[in-house]
Amino acid sequence: MGGVTTDILAPDSTWLPDSPWDMAMLAAAVFAVDPAGLGGASVKARVGPVRDRWMARLRDLLPEDAPMRRVPVGVSDSRLLGGLDLAATLQAGRPVAERGVLAEANGGVIILPMAERLDPGIVARLGACLDSGEILVERDGLGLRIPSRFGVVAFDESIAEDERPHPALLDRLALLIDLDPIGPRDMEDIEDDRTTRDAIDAARARLDGITIDEPVLRALCGTAIVLGIPSIRAALLALKVARAIAALNEHDEILAEDATLAARLVLSPRATVIPVPEQPEPDQPEPDQPKQNEAESLENEPDEPRPEPPSEPDDQSSDPDAGEDNADRPIDDLVLAAAAASIPAGLLARIRANGAERARSASAGKAGAPRSSKKRGRPIGVRAGEPRDGARLNLIETLRAAAPWQRIRREAMGRSNPNRIEIRRDDFRLPRLKQRSETTTIFVVDASGSSALNRLAEAKGAVELLLAECYVRRDKVALIAFRGRQAELLLPPTRSLVRAKKCLANLPGGGGTPLANGIDAAAGLAEGVRRQGATPVVILMTDGRANIGRGGAPGRVQAEADARESARALRNAGLTALVVDTSPRTQPQAGRLAIEMGATYLPLPSADAAALSRGIRAASGRPAAR
Repeated sequence: MGGVTTDILAPDSTWLPDSPWDMAMLAAAVFAVDPAGLGGASVKARVGPVRDRWMARLRDLLPEDAPMRRVPVGVSDSRLLGGLDLAATLQAGRPVAERGVLAEANGGVIILPMAERLDPGIVARLGACLDSGEILVERDGLGLRIPSRFGVVAFDESIAEDERPHPALLDRLALLIDLDPIGPRDMEDIEDDRTTRDAIDAARARLDGITIDEPVLRALCGTAIVLGIPSIRAALLALKVARAIAALNEHDEILAEDATLAARLVLSPRATVIPVPEQPEPDQPEPDQPKQNEAESLENEPDEPRPEPPSEPDDQSSDPDAGEDNADRPIDDLVLAAAAASIPAGLLARIRANGAERARSASAGKAGAPRSSKKRGRPIGVRAGEPRDGARLNLIETLRAAAPWQRIRREAMGRSNPNRIEIRRDDFRLPRLKQRSETTTIFVVDASGSSALNRLAEAKGAVELLLAECYVRRDKVALIAFRGRQAELLLPPTRSLVRAKKCLANLPGGGGTPLANGIDAAAGLAEGVRRQGATPVVILMTDGRANIGRGGAPGRVQAEADARESARALRNAGLTALVVDTSPRTQPQAGRLAIEMGATYLPLPSADAAALSRGIRAASGRPAAR
């Protein structure tokens, strides 16, 4: 593909929306032409007049009989996909199927509020239906295939930069629209005959007759590759959008202007790299010029710069009318230039930030690790079992499991009373609950003489800052200090700011460094926290220079050996840990200790309390409190 320019005007193009609101209106019109074929649109917008206006416009452009169904975040599988109609089944004595939301939306649109909070299981079911165009129901004694083709409007209401809808859902939606930068004063609709309901209906009828040439397909695929888009679905969706735009423009085939608009709508918001213009190749030396003479001339004149050969005149720059006519430019260059010029500002920075945040989130999260529970938590389904040890029976699901077998059981038991329900032990259904355990951050502070001279005051300030954030998240903080010949638990797991400040203010410094005892105390406390159902995170602040052994005897060699042994024990316990090197200059001891501990190593040769707090939060995968 040729070099990238900022010219985005295609030949004979008359429909080039420039403002974000005009692009959003164009996206609504394109979506209304082929909702099911395009998959849908991800609309980043909070509740407000801009979002309501855009949604009202989309409703006006869709067919009058097109159903629109809203899917809440916590929708159940039976309501989403359909299943057994319990009341009708018990009344009829035979399995009666119930239509789900997706089946009801056949030929219309599904609206997903707060799409960034959708459960991955719901995303998987939506993706399977979007891919196949049908709903597969195999549950509660039913086996059904229900046709369902629909478009999705997923509202992204996220606030934090690391929040976004699931990638598997975004990969199936052609349009990525950002309404956040648009204000109420920016919503000025421009009348266009191509965005009326009659025009949309005519374009919908013309859609199947649009032909696709190979250069258009090659240009869209090549642009997706140059922009660093890894999914092949993006190019296919861009092709479908280009076909819808061609239908709106009353074209019989996809032209360059249709492809450029499709690239701006589909490919630009997905870009992960900015294409670099191709550099002209340097002129090759003449064949009859010997290379030896060139080397001799360089030796004779070492200090004088070598004159550059005159560059060839650029045909486009020499012709004053070349910039006004793009008819001779290849379609590959037109599409790539349009996509590159429309990449949203700050997109790549957000992508890098989101990638780093997702990489850090593998460790302890803001609310602890998820765990199953029998009594408390968010329901995530049901399971077969008996109501014992405090588990509660899910009556509705139990009846749903027993309903398909009522006629067979009555005949087997010789009973004919239709009002009697035969329940078996295998029908019992218990709710599956999931709750996130609270996180307890265990600070293990080196209060020895060497550390007290360097960073003890900063460590105290960082603990106070993180404790304030934990108070907002309802997490706990514990404090262990080691100095002299032993380690001491100064602050048991607590959320109290007053207690923490008192302990930190009274924390003295000086004496030897019993590093092994500090690690052992942290491991013991972490195991106790884990047994109580919480998620422990150990943060060790030390310079790594141990000189007191586990038994209290001085000696650097034995003390370091004991510290390595304690670090390996903590790693074998599977605890999340972080080692903060508090020495004024980075020392190898703390780095080796982090390797033995299987922990993240955070060297901070110079930082204040706030910087130390930010570094700990980033390295341990804990976002800032909001």
